[in-house]
Amino acid sequence: MKAASIQTDREGHKPPTKDLYSEYRKRKKILFKSQATVFGVITLLALWSLWGTGFNPLSIVTGTYDMFVFMFTDLFPPDFSAIGSLIGPALDTLYMSYVGMVISVLFSLVLGVLAADFLTPHPIIAAISKGITAFLRSVPAVVWAIILVAGIGLGPLTGTIAIGLSGIGILGKAYAEVLNSMDRDQIEGVRATGASWLQVMGQAVWPQFKAGFVSWSLYKLDMNIREAAILGLVGAGGLGYYLQSSISLFQYKTAAMAILMIFALILLVEFVTAKLRERIL
Repeated sequence: MKAASIQTDREGHKPPTKDLYSEYRKRKKILFKSQATVFGVITLLALWSLWGTGFNPLSIVTGTYDMFVFMFTDLFPPDFSAIGSLIGPALDTLYMSYVGMVISVLFSLVLGVLAADFLTPHPIIAAISKGITAFLRSVPAVVWAIILVAGIGLGPLTGTIAIGLSGIGILGKAYAEVLNSMDRDQIEGVRATGASWLQVMGQAVWPQFKAGFVSWSLYKLDMNIREAAILGLVGAGGLGYYLQSSISLFQYKTAAMAILMIFALILLVEFVTAKLRERIL
């Protein structure tokens, strides 16, 4: 009788409801333990980080008063008479951001395709491409600017190249991840028709890659405005250089006007990129 019962189970009969419920409770306990472990590790890391950074909520509360005093006595109101002298640096910031984005996109496309698992000619080439993007991404743009200032000198050209180099690392990884997440069945279907490499890229890869490519490229342009402002602090030109000079001379109201100009540029770029995204996509 027992052998017959086992036989019927092997033939596909459902096990008793009690066994199913026991299996469900067992899996639920395993899932709960896994989630509790992950949550516990994250909590411990957060507490460890708070202790390591010396985070003290009381210091924030006590320092808020001094921050507001500095803001409303030294920074505000901004010196609006400095707008005329800020137009040139603002244009330099825009030039640096746009050209840096173009440089990043051109090189990142090549590295992203070579790093994609199913598009690279060889796994070694993919590893080299990933290594290049990882190295460029690990070096902050401000470090590139300091190195380039020593070799090229002060000015927007230094900031442009620094933004381009750091952008290659970011966009190269982003493009590779977008390519790796695409539907490969569609690509294999086009390849099965005997299409060439360019035809596969145009008919199967680009339609799936287009949305991610446009989004990441425009997002990098938005990020470049912020990076350009920081790079100016090390002599790479643009509004950041004007901001650093004003702070060094204790002209805080002029510096506040430069900060407002940077904020206006960020809003302008966000508006333009949103409209471009709507038109392109």
